[in-house]
Amino acid sequence: MAEIIENNSGKSSGKRKPKKYSTDIDMTPMVDLMCLLITFFMLTTAFSKPKVMEIVLPDKTIDTNIKPMPVDKNRAVTIIMAENDIIYYYEGLAKADSLPSLIKTDYSKDGIRKFLLKRNKPLLEQIIAFKEKITKGELVLPRDSVNSELKKLRNKDKVGPIILIKAADNIKYKNFVDIIDEMAITNIARYAIVDLNHLELKMLETAPK
Repeated sequence: MAEIIENNSGKSSGKRKPKKYSTDIDMTPMVDLMCLLITFFMLTTAFSKPKVMEIVLPDKTIDTNIKPMPVDKNRAVTIIMAENDIIYYYEGLAKADSLPSLIKTDYSKDGIRKFLLKRNKPLLEQIIAFKEKITKGELVLPRDSVNSELKKLRNKDKVGPIILIKAADNIKYKNFVDIIDEMAITNIARYAIVDLNHLELKMLETAPK
């Protein structure tokens, strides 16, 4: 609050002197208000959480005593990310005497996503049925339990595709992010990032551009 100081002398000279006002302002109430505002915004503002992308990478340590886990050829799907935002994929496993043809697609919803949704249809139907029960109120579960049940459905999947993600030279980091996003969108239960083999390098040489 501003202090008003009146300077009145005891004697009256018949001529009134102008009043003098102090220019000092008490800022104490403003400091209290600022503290309240800072506290309010700290309590009401949500802190940004770190975003972590979970991916499976090949183990760089080689143990000759551990045999690599075989991949079911009926479930195997290999996705090869090439430059210029091109994706190639083939089903099954490549063999020297019978090289599969690479199918060209892209990262759009009508590209690799459409194919993955079709291949993963059995698991997707289970997930949709479970979510419908939650929506209709037939199942009442907290969010953590819902996520846990969805994870169990993915772990129990025995027929869905096993995606092997591979990268050619000169691809963008964005391509990795996009393909991992597609795995989440299409609810792929099992996928891993692995290296190209010599057969696939040969297949890329004759792939459609």
